[in-house]
Amino acid sequence: MSLIDPRAIIDPSARLADTVEVGPWSIIGPNVEIGEGTVIGPHVIVKGPTVIGRHNRIYQFSSVGEDTPDLKYKGEPTRLVIGDHNVIREGVTIHRGTVQDRNETTIGNHNLLMAYVHIGHDSVIGDHCILVNNTALAGHVHVGDWAILSGFTLVHQFCHIGAHSFSGMGTAIGKDVPAFVTVFGSPAEARSMNFEGMRRRGFSDEVMHALRRAYKVIYRKGMTVEEALAELAADAAQYPEVALFCDSVRGSTRGITR
Repeated sequence: MSLIDPRAIIDPSARLADTVEVGPWSIIGPNVEIGEGTVIGPHVIVKGPTVIGRHNRIYQFSSVGEDTPDLKYKGEPTRLVIGDHNVIREGVTIHRGTVQDRNETTIGNHNLLMAYVHIGHDSVIGDHCILVNNTALAGHVHVGDWAILSGFTLVHQFCHIGAHSFSGMGTAIGKDVPAFVTVFGSPAEARSMNFEGMRRRGFSDEVMHALRRAYKVIYRKGMTVEEALAELAADAAQYPEVALFCDSVRGSTRGITR
């Protein structure tokens, strides 16, 4: 029995592994490659150049690999690359890159993109991220591993969202969010760290205590960023998690969410 519904339209140049399933009325365009075990539901459009890895599940009405509406895009053959074991729910839109930046939009592994999420051009999503319903990322956004963006979160272009960070529902992010930090509001404000997420992932009490102190040094002591990072140098040398937090603060180009 064929895994490709006869009502689907598959371009002859598309390369699909033998175990790929495609539902009715889906369209797979040219220059698309899909790895083994991936399931494409009904009414999905996949446009290339796009590479989709293994064991992904893409639900109905999603548009994957479409041209970006960015006005500087002039039809160049930019790419979308999606890793393995991702779940892309109903109505998600993911645009390819632009030659002015990375030439590629990249999504890692084991991510959950809930209904009506939008991933803009040249964005990079790490691994194990959750983007809840109607979250929208403008172009050039980077999201670190294990980040969770709650429903209706909006992220301005070029922002970096740190690993293990968390945003509350309806948050509007216009500056970088350091690793582990929890933000809420419109505009976003830093409230604490994502300690509940850390507990669920098995972080030790010692590490969380060190991160709590690091947060207070950056956000509560009234120091400049340079002074705060200098005070945290010893902890960063001892704890890789504190080093990750400090690196995300040090590497910010838009300024961090305060």
